[in-house]
Amino acid sequence: MILLQQSRKLLATLVLILVLTITTACSGGTVTQADRTATPPVIGRDVTYAELERGNTPAGQTFGNWVVQTSRGLVQDAYVRDNNKLGVVISPQVRPNEVRPLAKSLAQGFRKNFPNQDLKVLVYGPDKKLILTTQYDVKTGQLQYS
Repeated sequence: MILLQQSRKLLATLVLILVLTITTACSGGTVTQADRTATPPVIGRDVTYAELERGNTPAGQTFGNWVVQTSRGLVQDAYVRDNNKLGVVISPQVRPNEVRPLAKSLAQGFRKNFPNQDLKVLVYGPDKKLILTTQYDVKTGQLQYS
């Protein structure tokens, strides 16, 4: 029974990684330099808290929403700040050995949507405590975990 549950969770993680990789590779919407340097929109009374928290730019808002919607329950919440920092709160379904592959997949998708800049992916546990930081260096093309 435990083996079946572990297999199911591992399969769900692999499916998420595959979905994130395929959909970001196939998406034609890339962010232009003008989008990255644009002033964030003024927040009006009709903007909900969730919309404000997913991104402080329109492109960040869109990517944060996309991450939560396509994660199939593995990511409870996400935010993008300044188009170079992605924070995600994972669900209790994500096992400790699945966090690093998930962060790598998120970093790859983030890099494709926000190219040519150093990026950071912050992974928070369900209790909202930071558990992993992944940094992408555009000059070396390497990911570093801490």
